[in-house]
Amino acid sequence: MLLHHVDWRRAGKFKRIWKSFYTQRQLWLLCFPIIVWILLFAYYPMYGVLMAFFNYTPGREIFQSQFVGLAHFKRFISNPVFMQLLRNTLAMSSLGLTIGFSAPIIFSLMLTEIGHVRIKKLVQTISYLPHFISWVVAGSIVFLLLSSDGVINSLLINLDLTEQSIPFLTRGQYYWAVYTLANLWKSLGWSTIIYLSAIAGVDEELYQAGAIDGLGRLGMVRYITIPSILPTIVLLWILGIGGILNAGFEQHLILGNPMTQNYWDVLDTYSYRYGIQLGYYSMGTAVSLMKSIIGFSLVYMTNRISRRLLDLALF
Repeated sequence: MLLHHVDWRRAGKFKRIWKSFYTQRQLWLLCFPIIVWILLFAYYPMYGVLMAFFNYTPGREIFQSQFVGLAHFKRFISNPVFMQLLRNTLAMSSLGLTIGFSAPIIFSLMLTEIGHVRIKKLVQTISYLPHFISWVVAGSIVFLLLSSDGVINSLLINLDLTEQSIPFLTRGQYYWAVYTLANLWKSLGWSTIIYLSAIAGVDEELYQAGAIDGLGRLGMVRYITIPSILPTIVLLWILGIGGILNAGFEQHLILGNPMTQNYWDVLDTYSYRYGIQLGYYSMGTAVSLMKSIIGFSLVYMTNRISRRLLDLALF
């Protein structure tokens, strides 16, 4: 009797799923090419993460290689360079999650306060442009600006602010600041698009009510705009936490050099160096897989914590 009841519930659930597919068949047909693309290029390659648990030999099947379990993970964590890689990764990611995350919010709030439409569009366009140039071109611009005979050093010397050129690109202690500013310059305008869209969706009646209550421009930003876009800010913060171990890749290969390697060498560049350049695919895969697991765990925990905090703030 109980088995018959369970079978009936399963049949009913399957019938509801099939009915949903049938009623939304046009939408599913539109999504079908995207689903196939994701399965082929996002999920099927995940089979390769098994290399992290084998001594993979190129040209063989993964299961034909020697199984070593967690040996590559242990070897990487016990490597003396691990702490340096972790320091560099977390330091630059933290700069991105503080300066790089807050700057687009502040910039979008400033843009909304520009009353002249043409000036506002001009500023937006200029801020978007760096996003569309490659890091090769962006790196060349940074070199022109910060090299020993570059624009910045020439300006500092002409203004008598320094007697000799500052080695911005060859001193490791300057690298984190150079990377953060270059990354901010390239991504600032593009990152503001989401915040500008969220601000545009704020009800105008709230601003009218705020004006009647005597709120100034800063008061409206503090009590109306920021609370209204807070869910968007939290969502992007959660996604940013998930990528805390992603501290850039091509930026370091372009801006970095052997004299600053102790400051720019991160988990991604280590994985690239061992996995691609030296051919230790298993080690490179193990580092990348460890990064993904930690990132997923951080997203999950941050999402749960932020939901509770938002519930407390709203109620």
